[in-house]
Amino acid sequence: MTSPSGAAGLTVAHKDAGNRVVAWLDRARGALVTDVRVGGASRGERVTALPAGFSWDTWHTVSVEVRGTRMAVEVTGDRLRDPVAVQDRVLPAGAVRAGAVGAAARGAGAAADNVGAAALYRPVVSRVPQAGPGRPLPAFSDEFDAATVPGTTEGSPWRWVRGPTSGVRATGGSLSWPTQDAELYLGDNSASVLLRDAPPGDFTVETKLRFTPTRAAQQAGLVLYENDDRWFKLVHSVLPLTNGDGAVLHVSEFGKEGERPTTTPPTAVANAPMFGGPTADTMWLRLAYHRDTAQQEHEVRASTSRDGVHWSPGGVWTLPARGDLRIGLISLNRSGAVADFDYVRTYGP
Repeated sequence: MTSPSGAAGLTVAHKDAGNRVVAWLDRARGALVTDVRVGGASRGERVTALPAGFSWDTWHTVSVEVRGTRMAVEVTGDRLRDPVAVQDRVLPAGAVRAGAVGAAARGAGAAADNVGAAALYRPVVSRVPQAGPGRPLPAFSDEFDAATVPGTTEGSPWRWVRGPTSGVRATGGSLSWPTQDAELYLGDNSASVLLRDAPPGDFTVETKLRFTPTRAAQQAGLVLYENDDRWFKLVHSVLPLTNGDGAVLHVSEFGKEGERPTTTPPTAVANAPMFGGPTADTMWLRLAYHRDTAQQEHEVRASTSRDGVHWSPGGVWTLPARGDLRIGLISLNRSGAVADFDYVRTYGP
């Protein structure tokens, strides 16, 4: 709005000049002004001051949301949900009607662009029941009851990549694995990985982990691994706090590594994390695998628990399906901690 006395607006539920709702950017008043008209008469204006220094000659976004008789209006500069003005009001019943959307103007110098509308989302009011794992698959599971380290004897279903690591041992009830000063990240693939075949089709893999890391970068947990540059991991990880004077943050880190062809130029190997439920010295980790045959993608969802009963579901990572994924464990990134894995249990769909 370049004219000092004009206004540019967004009109909704518009039937005609006497039956409409308008959210104005009113330069003369320096405000967001809403006006509701029913039957040719105004049902009242609502005025919300815009901040000092509001730039009238640059683009802003005005959004109006109507659910029932409630109307919410926001003014933003970049559509990143950081509004410079917000207004919430109740509409009279006569103003809640089908109608057009569009731009409105008073005076010269008004400009509008990208006007559109969409049906409002339906709010979620109940939690979707969380699906548990399916039938146990003993042939793809291990209770770590043997006295020998997995992957070190003939006929073992496990095998090592760059291992076994120094200090790893079987205790006749768990696998004890010290963290390594080694990495599985982009071009640095120096860490050991313990792997076994996954079952065909969809599956869920779970482990119970005792882990009390104290230094930044220490991590241990599950991995679904194709090769050093294509994998998914769910770990109890330690991150340094920015400006934390040495303090660290314990997180459930769900990461993936793989190609990213959509960047310019395409990225041959990209790494990305997301974060899940709270950690504990003893926690349970799950990765649920689904093969999307329509899109030819691996889909993996992470979940964590601090009691083995109540689970915090996380997000889903995907990768184009090329080779098969194998079930694995990792304990890496910085020495000084020990990960104790009680078991690896695999379940069918």
